[in-house]
Amino acid sequence: MIVSLDVIRPDTVTAPTRIPSQSPVNHDEGIIIMTTTGEDARPLPLIGQAVGQAQASLTRLLTGILAGTGTSYPVWLGLQRLNALGGQPSREAYEADLSYWLQLDGAAAARLAGDVVAAGLAASGDGRVALSAGARTLREEVLAASAKVTGPMLATIDRADLDTTIRTLEKITRLAGNTEGNR
Repeated sequence: MIVSLDVIRPDTVTAPTRIPSQSPVNHDEGIIIMTTTGEDARPLPLIGQAVGQAQASLTRLLTGILAGTGTSYPVWLGLQRLNALGGQPSREAYEADLSYWLQLDGAAAARLAGDVVAAGLAASGDGRVALSAGARTLREEVLAASAKVTGPMLATIDRADLDTTIRTLEKITRLAGNTEGNR
């Protein structure tokens, strides 16, 4: 254990100006501050680093699963965003969502929406984009294959810890979304 003592003299911080006729301030008086640092005390990891590493690991697993279906990672993300929007948003809303969540410019968002349609995962008409039956089947297959890989990993983690992690990440997502407009 490491212990350090610091003496903070009031005269150096808060003492009033001394009039020359007064006796000098006793420099041995002061406030003693004791700080204790345990040997196993470590700084908390940066949350961005921990989340980024977990995301990279899970993305590698997902990319391997997607390769078996012939689906690219960007098209999968486009499909997931379409599903998150309820499966039948207007084309304009879908492209705006892709632009925001995937940080794409307008042209790239339009291309990705077109790629999702071209892959047969959505139908486009009447100004709307709708999930296809093939998209639903693909999602079920990928999610089932993913659960086979991640299920055993997650089973080793306390359920309450997982629930807390999910709630924490959802809150961070909401809070970060609320602060982006304030930059």
